[in-house]
Amino acid sequence: MNVLVGDIGGTKTALGVYARTGTADYAIVGEKTYPSQEYASLGDVLKQFLPTFGPQLTIDMTVFSVAGPVVDGVCSTTNLPWVISERELSTQLGTRVALINDFHAVVLGVRELPPSALHCVQKGNPDPHGVFAVLGAGTGLGEGIGVPLDDGRVRVLPSEGGHADFAPRNDIEDDLLRYLHARHERVSVERVVSGLGLATLYEFVVASGLAPADPETLRRFERESHGAVMADRMRQDPAAARVLSLFVSAYGAEAGNLALKVLPAGGVYVAGGIAARSIEQLDWVEFTRSFSDKGRMTQLLASIPIYVVRDLKVGLLGARAYAALLWDSGRKA
Repeated sequence: MNVLVGDIGGTKTALGVYARTGTADYAIVGEKTYPSQEYASLGDVLKQFLPTFGPQLTIDMTVFSVAGPVVDGVCSTTNLPWVISERELSTQLGTRVALINDFHAVVLGVRELPPSALHCVQKGNPDPHGVFAVLGAGTGLGEGIGVPLDDGRVRVLPSEGGHADFAPRNDIEDDLLRYLHARHERVSVERVVSGLGLATLYEFVVASGLAPADPETLRRFERESHGAVMADRMRQDPAAARVLSLFVSAYGAEAGNLALKVLPAGGVYVAGGIAARSIEQLDWVEFTRSFSDKGRMTQLLASIPIYVVRDLKVGLLGARAYAALLWDSGRKA
């Protein structure tokens, strides 16, 4: 079985073709990543990707994880002006196509990872059979929940929790909320905890007089990812250092909010490009402090394991796992 999978985000679209050689074994046929903003649609990206394999390639199953809610087989991506349709892509590709939310794929993907792909920042008391939660800041902020089943599969509970309200916890965050309210009618946590949020935080830090702007940082913002710039400039640019401190604290607090609602005894997995690329630069002590700083629930949250996902392909792995589930269920039907 050959599977075509994709992980479609506001910044990049990662595509892969894999040949299934066993129950859980795959051979890579080809992988490539494209800048999403440079294409008008996912169909246009596929027109660039698939011809590289020649006319002899056959695709048996296709799954795309997309950054946005999927309703009746259609997704209007949240941070990208694309409308992605299962029916239209199926017609283009001549094979069955399924769309799933990007963090549906991440939930499945973390179960595919070896221990070496995870960085533990809070040991807690892990329950291998317990519910687990994932969240991740990239262009936006995604969240999802996994419920292990007795047969070894995972039931995924999709979420758009990144669009819940941003809740300030101190005077500076109160000022930040007012600053954001001047720009947006409603302020979600994604406005702060995301790659887009990093740029906004930098503007806030400068406008509030917390630190001066650095010309080199501003110049690099124009051509590089905000997370990478912040991590690289934090030692030379006081504003970048202040931004990362605000970001990590808010990130940890949101992870703790998710944990309070789910009680993930199986752990919280922090995915997304910002964490994966900046493990060494981010203050995980501050993250875990903010995660557990929940008043009477502090002790409870300190018992929950927290892992940082190092593997940037976790979304592709999850989409591939979902494709295998669809294929196997179809063969049994």
